[in-house]
Amino acid sequence: MQPITSIADLQALAKRRVPKMFYDYADTGSWTQGTYKDNEAAFQRQKLRQRVAVNIDNRSLNTTMLGQEVSMPVALAPVGLTGMQHADGEILAAQAAEEFGVPFTLTTMSVCSIEDVAEHTKTPFWFQLYVMRDRGFSESLMQRALAANCSALCLTLDLQVLGQRHMDIKNGLSTPPKPTPRVLLDLLFKPRWCLAMAQTKRRQFGNIHGHVKGVDDMSSLAEWTASQFDPTLDWSSVEWVKKHWNRKLILKGINDVEDAKIAAEIGADAIIVSNHGGRQLDGAQASYDVLKEIVDAVGDKIEVHMDGGVRSGQDVFKAVAMGAKGTFIGRSYIYGLGALGKPGVTKALEIIRKELDVTMGLCGETNIEKVGRHNLVL
Repeated sequence: MQPITSIADLQALAKRRVPKMFYDYADTGSWTQGTYKDNEAAFQRQKLRQRVAVNIDNRSLNTTMLGQEVSMPVALAPVGLTGMQHADGEILAAQAAEEFGVPFTLTTMSVCSIEDVAEHTKTPFWFQLYVMRDRGFSESLMQRALAANCSALCLTLDLQVLGQRHMDIKNGLSTPPKPTPRVLLDLLFKPRWCLAMAQTKRRQFGNIHGHVKGVDDMSSLAEWTASQFDPTLDWSSVEWVKKHWNRKLILKGINDVEDAKIAAEIGADAIIVSNHGGRQLDGAQASYDVLKEIVDAVGDKIEVHMDGGVRSGQDVFKAVAMGAKGTFIGRSYIYGLGALGKPGVTKALEIIRKELDVTMGLCGETNIEKVGRHNLVL
């Protein structure tokens, strides 16, 4: 195998090793995939100012996100079905993040449960919440996250209705996969994945299965999940969440200045400038393209993070230079997980750290907290 030197190398390996329906779930966007592709393209359009003859010894990437010390301004984003990219995927990713010194965010729609991850890690992680129609279940999720010592809640606001994800429909996405002839043929060529999955008991939505009355098999679980995303979610729902959560609160899915202003006024601790990785509103602005305007509007009132299209340390540098306090990576670590399991997540983080460090040095900077718009060609 050729040396792995980039996230793209991990992506290529993951594509060979992960069943098609789960690889496509992570790798595609909604409808035409225009926003998904533009998230990456936006970073490519941004040029950097190269500086020379500057002492760049003793560089530091250490900073904080939500008051938490991190080894670089990167967190692992919440990604649904992470445990289907690799057996026990959420546990493995959380452990890799913990060892690397960056936050891990567990999603509501995970395969490994809140309790699973807490049992296998030592430091607090973050939990992402979808507010369901069943508010009692959403409240119970928050109580479970508090009991697991999660230090921050990431409330997703941009999934009141599921985006037009055509590939998931074409592939018949399900957890675990249904044994159709096409799926079985695909699995024949994924022996590593099959062997690992055969050795774990975690193959369903761990935060839901066994925690909802009447949901006791795959059919009822799928039916319940499909009916639960709440189209009535509004700003009063955020106030309701705040009443049940007394720790750090992050609002995810902010992609408009007016929404950012409301988020700041409502008393959240941070926002994530995000379009759900291009998986919701196709045609929405790329996260990086709207970042500057949002930072200028609310950056002095609330901590601004961003996700969407971050595939390299250079992308992290550009986001921080534009004013983001931190970045969230989803696909970048998911590719590593699918390719190599826990070592692949570590490899993805190492690649991003190396690229960020080199880029910072070549831009004449030695401290990530001193990086700013003076490093960008604007």
